[in-house]
Amino acid sequence: MTTNGSTPLQDALIDSLPYFDNDLETHPGLQAKVDAELAKELTSLPPPDPTTDPRLLPERPLFKNNPLLAAEFERVKAKLPLAALDTSRYKLPAPPPDSATEADWKAAIDNAKAQLEHQRTRQVNLSLLQTYGSNAWRVHNYLTEAAAVQYEKALERLQDQVTEVNRNRKNTQTMAGNQLTSLEKRWTELISAVLQLELANVAMEGEIEELRRKDADLGNV
Repeated sequence: MTTNGSTPLQDALIDSLPYFDNDLETHPGLQAKVDAELAKELTSLPPPDPTTDPRLLPERPLFKNNPLLAAEFERVKAKLPLAALDTSRYKLPAPPPDSATEADWKAAIDNAKAQLEHQRTRQVNLSLLQTYGSNAWRVHNYLTEAAAVQYEKALERLQDQVTEVNRNRKNTQTMAGNQLTSLEKRWTELISAVLQLELANVAMEGEIEELRRKDADLGNV
């Protein structure tokens, strides 16, 4: 039950001190019992619903703005083979020698023009690559290395933050554990003192009862 708009996680009472507690080390059979209880509890729970379980990230559609990539993703997901490339458009077939019509010759000429333009474009691209490709790759490698350095520094900062959080957590739990141990020891001492007082009271009541009995006997003499 939550109050004032707080979440169940905020209201949860965390009574575990993993950096301080050593029950698993002192009791060798405890780990197996804990694992058995966890497995038993997990089998009794329904599987988490990805649409409502807050521990799971919501599903996000991939490539919703790119239908070609979405279709390719679904193909890979379904483990379907990749369709063979259509190489017919790179061929340059001649029209039938005996029954060629004007339309056949026109289609062949258009195909030859397209192939010629394709080869010319390839030559232009190769020339551009030969002229500017090496410098472009050097710039690309420089930017990639700079990004890698930034990511490494960011990772190092995160690792330092994680280490600091774990260090503070360990210190806090160790202090809390020592305080709990001291309080538990004090509680044991107080309980022992109370028991001793109760025993002394019982003994004193017995002595008082004995004195009363003796006093009554003397009064009857």
